[in-house]
Amino acid sequence: MDETDRKILAAIQADASVSIAEMADAIGLSHTPFWRRLKKLEADGVIRKRVAILDPEKLGLAITVFANIRLRQHDEETLEAFERQVAEYPEVIECYSMSGETDYVVRAVVRSIDEYERLLKRKLLHLPGVIAINSHFALKCIKLTTQLPV
Repeated sequence: MDETDRKILAAIQADASVSIAEMADAIGLSHTPFWRRLKKLEADGVIRKRVAILDPEKLGLAITVFANIRLRQHDEETLEAFERQVAEYPEVIECYSMSGETDYVVRAVVRSIDEYERLLKRKLLHLPGVIAINSHFALKCIKLTTQLPV
């Protein structure tokens, strides 16, 4: 990956809706070389996909919750079952396997505290192996970006 690839990645991260011609022009390439490089970055898996970023508040999803989850056991079957099941919940927009005292951290977005309580009682507490969940509610988002430092 060279500096031109990094410029392409920065441009596509900033606004994937900009035309290929405009992006190519902005970084000093013609359309065809830009397009070839972009396709190679996609084929290599550097660019996973191009998506639209929605405003959760405008969709009524004003509550962001971080849930630290501890499991009772850590055998492969339990971990895989947990990960498969949590991935199916649309309210859960991120889930990380962690080191330290917490086994997983989940970020969920919901419409209200009541909706989170239902998610907690009906889904999260029933995930395989769960022994404890410690929930934290975000008061304000200071920074949220999908742009990686390329």
